[in-house]
This record gives sequence, structure tokens and C-alpha cells, in this order.
Amino acid sequence: MVKNQQASAYMAAILYSFIIGLSFLFVKIALQTAEPFDILAHRFTIAFAAATVPVLFGWVKLSIRVKDVIAILPLALLYPALFFSFQAFGLVYSSSSEAGIIQAAIPIFTMVLAAYVLKERSTWTQKGFTVLSVAGVMFIFVMKGVDVESASLKGSLLILLSALSSAMYNTAARKMTQRFKLTELTYIMSAIGFVAFNAIALVRHGAAGTVGTYVQPFREPDFVLAIVYLGVLSSLVTSFLSNYTLSRIEAFKMSAFNHMSTIVTMIAGVVILNESLAWYHLAGAVCIIIGVLGSNTNLQKKTNRHRAPAKK
Repeated sequence: MVKNQQASAYMAAILYSFIIGLSFLFVKIALQTAEPFDILAHRFTIAFAAATVPVLFGWVKLSIRVKDVIAILPLALLYPALFFSFQAFGLVYSSSSEAGIIQAAIPIFTMVLAAYVLKERSTWTQKGFTVLSVAGVMFIFVMKGVDVESASLKGSLLILLSALSSAMYNTAARKMTQRFKLTELTYIMSAIGFVAFNAIALVRHGAAGTVGTYVQPFREPDFVLAIVYLGVLSSLVTSFLSNYTLSRIEAFKMSAFNHMSTIVTMIAGVVILNESLAWYHLAGAVCIIIGVLGSNTNLQKKTNRHRAPAKK
């Protein structure tokens, strides 16, 4: 039973990585029509609407009390609210390559936080493989080129705060999934994202006097396709998948799967956008795959099991 639960958790983590990896393609499509905060507002509007439909039809039963919302609120603020907000503002002052390098360290932050908060103990071998997967992502971004002259301390700090928000979410969600139903966690996270990002977008439009243009992007079919993917799959479904995985495996193991999305993004760029594939993409991808597999394999414990009979 335990093995089956872990297998389903790893399948969920892989599907999560695949959806997130493809989401960058749809973000590029959406950015041709709308601004970043409008995209966030619209994607979480779609996500919240999609989460509400099965509740209205009675397919999903929710028993959410006010005290439950208060308990889950900090988790939902970490992700999606703070994570995406810090990321969006950080990208204003730094390049995507700089952001990618900093956010590649999320599994390391998660491993440290999980060790202190959740008492999750990883072996030195797992730590080494986690660092290897981080190095693979960083290597790809460094080889693609980082414009040092455009580097901004403000941008780097905001991206770092985004990465820390993700790490804290991974750690906190591990506990929350033991207390609440996955559907309830996912629903409240979607609701918080809907309220937070629509508020930000409307305030920005109100200050600029452009509220009338808020829904104009929906006139473009490509934008509608992109925002439905980002809202339903890349926001709602991935929230459920990450919560499900965190309810079954350690936080640092789940966090390592974020790097797999980098590989999916590269493949999508080559196949769909006809982008070039360089040797450093392949080298980085190999490091990522080996690192993720190694960090999710507890070699030390297996060794101890083999040694145990000799002590009798």
C-alpha cells in the first residue's frame, strides 16, 4: 500500500513538472496580448471558476469553516500570492536568466527548512544529488548568458524572496496536507490567488485610468487558449498535484521535481518554437535527471538494512 502511494505521488510530481514546463510556452503567448499582472489575475480567475464549478454541482463536497480558512491563509499567501508577486516585480529589475539561477536553489532552501521545521532528514548522498540538479539548471542559464551589467540588487532580492516563498510553501504544505483535504487546500489557494491578483491588477489599471481595457485580451483566441491552460492546468491542477505529492513524500524530494520542468520547457522550445538545442542544454539536462533521481533514492537507508542482520 505504501509503495503504491509513493508511486502515485511520483507520477503526480512528474505530471506536475510536465504541466509547469509547458506553461512557459503559454505565458509567452499570453504576454503578446496582456501585461504580467493581468495574466496572473485572469489565470486565477479561470482557476477559481474551474474549482467552483464542481462544488456548485455537488461533485466536490467542501466543509470549510472560518477557522480553517484562517489556518490555510498563510499557506495560500506564500503560494500563489507572494511567490508570483515577488517573481513578477523581480523580473522588472532583473533578467529571466538571473531569476532562473536564483530560483534553481529552491530545493536547497526547501531541504534546509524541512530539516528544521519538519525534522526531515536527508542523507549526504541525497544532498549531493540535490546540489547536482541545482547545478544543472544553473549551468544552462549561465551558458545561455547572464547580463551582469543589468544585474540589480533589488531584482535579485525580490527573486530571492520569491524562491524563499516557494520553499516555505513546500514545507508548510507538507504539514497542512495532513490536516486538511486536498480539495479544500486547493480551493482556498485558488480563491486567494483570485482575490489577490485581481485586486493588484485593478488597482494598477485604476491608477493608470485603463480599467476599460482589463478584459480586452479575451478578444484574442490565442490569449483565451493560453489563459485557460494557465488557469485550469498550470494553476488549479498543479496546486492539487503538488499538495497531493507533498502529502505522500518529503518536501525536499517534491521540490527537486521543479527542475524537471526546465527540461520540458527546453523540449517544447525545440519542438514547437523551433529553438536551437545546444550541447549545454543536454549536459544540464543529464545533471538534472541524475540529481532528481538520486535525491529521491535513499541509498543510505538501504545500506543500513543490509547491515542490520550482521548485528544479530
